Amino acid sequence: MFTSQGPSVRELAVQALSSIERGYDLLSPKFDQTPFRTPDRMLDAVEEALAQREGSFGAGLDVCCGTGAGLGMLRRLCRGRVTGVDFSAGMLAEAERAHPDGVDFVRADARALPAALGDSYDLAVSFGAFGHFLPAERPALFSGVHSALRDGGLFAFPIGAPLPLSSPAWWAMAGFDAAMRVRNAVWRPPFVMYYRTFPLGGVRADLRAAGFTVETVPLEHFGRRPDGSPRWRLVLARKGRRA
Repeated sequence: MFTSQGPSVRELAVQALSSIERGYDLLSPKFDQTPFRTPDRMLDAVEEALAQREGSFGAGLDVCCGTGAGLGMLRRLCRGRVTGVDFSAGMLAEAERAHPDGVDFVRADARALPAALGDSYDLAVSFGAFGHFLPAERPALFSGVHSALRDGGLFAFPIGAPLPLSSPAWWAMAGFDAAMRVRNAVWRPPFVMYYRTFPLGGVRADLRAAGFTVETVPLEHFGRRPDGSPRWRLVLARKGRRA
């Protein structure tokens, strides 16, 4: 599951018993050697879908950019400045090493994006971070992204279809979520990371409440389920233009 350059079991255990911020600071030098990094296949599929539908963009924002997996994609799609935001100093340091030029980095909590970002971005993306936000925190997260976008700006991110109860992956994710709930009930500080707290229906409702219009497009690279629905969709949440 991990490469020889990846974190040891002990290192992962220390991370899991830390706060989210401290845990990622510790994991950051080896994060890209774990399965938790967004796969290039996903990044390529999202980039292709955005390029085909929208062409290019002005300024781009990567929310919870981590070690910068999505920043190369943003730099290719965007003509203007590109900014990566994360609250882990360690992850930002790795991202800056990977992208020493052409990207601005801001250390901030995505639930309270700095007002200094302004309404200056045409495209915002996020990959692999939403499990760190409880459902009650989504309105603040989405409202902050909405404020950072220009009128007509787009917030895009992939979301997977629900797994069937018969799937081993469903049971693995359910077991992980249960273990995290027990851990957070008995250990402080909490480490919020859940796989099944970001359903499309609730996400769509919260995006609309934040002022977005929402559509989804299938990411055909990942195929379809037996019922014909896509395994992965790209959520396209657009900030409305002022009258």
